[in-house]
Amino acid sequence: MIPMKKPVNRVKRKENLAGWAFIAPTMIAFLILTALPFFIALFLSFAQVSYFKGWDTLKIVGFQNFIDIFQDKNFVTSLGNTFVYVVTIVPLSIILSLVFAYCMNGRIYGKKFLRMAFFIPYISSIVAVGTVFKFLFREDGIINNILINLHILSQPIKWAMDPRFSKVPIILLSVWASIGYQLILFTAAMQNVPVSLYEAAKLDGAGSFRQFWSITLPMISPTIFYLLITRTMAVFKIFGSVNVFTMGTAINSNRSVVLEIYTTAFSKYEFGPASAMSMVLFAIIMVVTGINFFGQKKWVHY
Repeated sequence: MIPMKKPVNRVKRKENLAGWAFIAPTMIAFLILTALPFFIALFLSFAQVSYFKGWDTLKIVGFQNFIDIFQDKNFVTSLGNTFVYVVTIVPLSIILSLVFAYCMNGRIYGKKFLRMAFFIPYISSIVAVGTVFKFLFREDGIINNILINLHILSQPIKWAMDPRFSKVPIILLSVWASIGYQLILFTAAMQNVPVSLYEAAKLDGAGSFRQFWSITLPMISPTIFYLLITRTMAVFKIFGSVNVFTMGTAINSNRSVVLEIYTTAFSKYEFGPASAMSMVLFAIIMVVTGINFFGQKKWVHY
């Protein structure tokens, strides 16, 4: 006697329940820690409320918070600083990690050690890395001593306080801390490029640069695009590097948007304007990401 099979619908129902059970913890965490705070911030961006007097003081003010923050010189300056961070940190980190990955993808001594050395800053605490850079860029620090001994400078620079140079340590810190992760991804992408393509290019007389430009770059373009998107989002939200390096003494020339949001919300307790700043930053990230996704059709090869 052949045993009867369970109904297909019952099997699918059990599989669906098992699937929902697996994703339920992540979905609950997302709803509580991401979605709910987002909608609260969206609501508060159109309202004003006193932290000390409670929700009884809640008042809907429409777009007044958005008008006020764009009249705030500190916010406008921090927004400009953030764009400077994006257009410097993102291309620098991607280009440097791409160059290092290409070099280490060939025959080089100590390849595994170098990969580990580059990756350590990425997994290290931003507090520890920021403290190291703060020591390096002190007025009597190593960087100033080297530049003075090389006769590039005649007197030390106050890196953290001089508006002309205050962004430089933060940019270098952010680039250095992110190279390791990007290098690993680029290395993996380059190792997946078929060797036959390089062999065919060599038979056609293509040199190393031509092979890199015509074969390597197009083949790893999805990885470049992924890192472009993720790094752009991350740098727009830059906070740790600025806060740790300046130790709460950030000046207008190096203050980022997220640091301005943090200061407005948790130092001034102005949650309405802080929420409006968050929504503006969210909108900018969405627009820039949309532009990148639209433009990738012309240069990303899948």
